[in-house]
Amino acid sequence: MANADMVYNFSAGPAVLPKEVLQQAANEMLDWHGSGMSVMEMSHRGKEYMSIIEAALADVRALMNIPSNYKVLFLQGGAIAENAIIPMNLAALRSPAGKHEAGVADYINTGSWSTKSIKEAGRYCSVNVAASSADHKFSSIPARADWKLSRNAAYVHICSNETIDGVEYQYTPEVAADTDGAPLVADMSSHILSREVDVSQYGVIYGGAQKNIGPAGVTIVIVREDLLGHALPFCPSAFDWKIVADNDSMYNTPPTYAIYIAGLVFQWIKRQGGVAALEARNIAKAELLYGYLDSTDFYSNRIAADCRSRMNVPFFLRDEALNDTFLAGAKERGLLQLKGHKSVGGMRASIYNAMPIEGVQALVDYLKDFEQQHG
Repeated sequence: MANADMVYNFSAGPAVLPKEVLQQAANEMLDWHGSGMSVMEMSHRGKEYMSIIEAALADVRALMNIPSNYKVLFLQGGAIAENAIIPMNLAALRSPAGKHEAGVADYINTGSWSTKSIKEAGRYCSVNVAASSADHKFSSIPARADWKLSRNAAYVHICSNETIDGVEYQYTPEVAADTDGAPLVADMSSHILSREVDVSQYGVIYGGAQKNIGPAGVTIVIVREDLLGHALPFCPSAFDWKIVADNDSMYNTPPTYAIYIAGLVFQWIKRQGGVAALEARNIAKAELLYGYLDSTDFYSNRIAADCRSRMNVPFFLRDEALNDTFLAGAKERGLLQLKGHKSVGGMRASIYNAMPIEGVQALVDYLKDFEQQHG
């Protein structure tokens, strides 16, 4: 295999992190800023750690232009846990039975993660699948005009980037007019901070950190303040957003080291020029990879062109008997973690913020060489 400087990690998550962030964390591992302690050892209520989490919160608010009437929470359990925590906090918002009983929530099904969200939410509230692209093998997003939204929905949920299926919303759907004001809730786990987003158009944005923010272990939840304080009676206190917000994400011990790394990533994004600069890079990377895939029939991407993900690019070899050979050759060239998800098959290149365009170019060069050898 190529040396470490020439390895490109295309894993869907936990995913590649900026090398300078990893180097800084390594340098600070035993002694953070002269404190004599590793961040792993610090009291989460001590002044040293409080300065870390406060800086991380301030930086992500600035990077995403988060309005003052939104809270930013650091939670645990990943987006999978939030699939339950969301209905536990929001499903009673507009329930005809009163504030202590769940009502109906609308979900748009665009892939594997939407499907998981729907199944989990069904344990806590009535779910209306307002639209689905399952019949099209999740290769597109249902046209907004075809969504069958509930007038009394507590909220409308989307997964704005499907990590497995490679589908991404290229717009923010407007839902309030059809739902009498229900908030839009978005799982942005795999493209948060990769593109500019108008946070004010959402009631809740959430995501696991392990794609564009940091290591697995911390989940970010951005929630409008008027949506706090509506938890169902059986919601665990550690998952009640109002309790967490009132305690500044310190109701219990937070995932301190994961938040520290996230904070380093936020600082790195600022040094790159912010989210807008990264979005321009991400567009260039996606265009480079899709451009080659579209230029040949040796490979194929099956996602509708208007909703292709910039972050997660699934593709298939025309002759899938060559899959193992392709992966072995990729590994020899330092191109790692290209095997597609087991539910989809084929290949998948995840090209998150920390993936340099040189890595995408190396992949395209390999795609060309492999085609010349086996086409």
